[in-house]
Amino acid sequence: MPVQREEIRFSSDETFRLLKWTRSVDRVQVLRNGVARAISGQGDRWHYHRAMELTLIQRGAGTRFVADHIALFEAGDLVLIGSNVPHYWHQRGESAGLSLQWDFPLEHGVWSLGEIHTSLRTLAGKAQRGLYFRESTARAAAALMSELQSHSGLGRLALFFKLLDLLASTPPSHTRALAERPFALDGTVEHQEAVQRAVSFILAHYREPIRLESLLALTGMSRATFARQFTRHAGKSFSVFLNQVRLQAVCRALRETAEPVSAIAFANGFNQLSFFNRLFHREFGVSPSTMRARRID
Repeated sequence: MPVQREEIRFSSDETFRLLKWTRSVDRVQVLRNGVARAISGQGDRWHYHRAMELTLIQRGAGTRFVADHIALFEAGDLVLIGSNVPHYWHQRGESAGLSLQWDFPLEHGVWSLGEIHTSLRTLAGKAQRGLYFRESTARAAAALMSELQSHSGLGRLALFFKLLDLLASTPPSHTRALAERPFALDGTVEHQEAVQRAVSFILAHYREPIRLESLLALTGMSRATFARQFTRHAGKSFSVFLNQVRLQAVCRALRETAEPVSAIAFANGFNQLSFFNRLFHREFGVSPSTMRARRID
C-alpha cells in the first residue's frame, strides 16, 4: 500500500480544518461553513504530517498506533497527536468521529499573541508523545468539537481557541502520555512505504507465524536496514511490535469472549503458554485472568 508523508494544506483564510467520518477513517469530509467536501483520508495507514491533530472517536473500536504506543481504542477516546508523529487507526468494522487539524509554523501570526504563546508551546511539546484526554476534559472537548460543526466565521475561531485553552489547561490527572518518548519524523522518508508494507502485513497476519525473512523479502531491505528503519518509524523492533499487536488482540478477546485464556493465546499467534503469560504480565502487570475479571467487575 503506497504511502507518503501527508501534505495538509490550509487556505489563507482558515486557521484549522474540521474533519468528519461516518464509516471509515479513510473516507473523510472537510466541514466548513455548512458545506462538506469529501477528501481521501490516510488514517487507515501508517502516516504522519506536520499539522497537529485532535481526534475524537464517536463510534467504533479497534487498535490505535501512535509512535511506539499500541492500545485498543473505543468510543469516547480523545487523542492529541503532535507534529510529524506517526500514527494509524486500525478499526474493526465501521467507526465514526471528528478530527481537528492545525499547523502553526514559527512564522505563523498566532505566536505574536502573548496570552497563548507559552501554553500552546507546552501543549505542542506534550503532544510529541501523543496525549490521551479523559474524564470531564474529554467530555467537554468532545462537546466543543461537535459544536464547531454548526459555527462559521469569528464564532468558529473563538470556539477553536476555547478548545485549545481547555486542552492546554487540563490537569495532569486528566491526561496520559502515550509514547514512551517524544517522537517525530521530519521531511521525506525514503523507507516510509516499505515500513508501511511491513506494518500492513503484520496486522493482516499476526495470528500466523511471521518470519523476519518474509518481511525482508516484502520490503526489499537488508536485515540491518530493516531493523534500523522499522525502529525509526514504529519506535520499537519488529518482534516487540508483533508481540504487542498480538497482546492487544488477546485483550480484546478477553473483553469480548468467554473463551479459555489458553485458546485465546493460541488463536492470536502465541504457541508457548509460559512465554505468553510472562509477556502478558510484563506488559500489563497482571495475569490474563485477572484482567478479564476486572473487565467483568
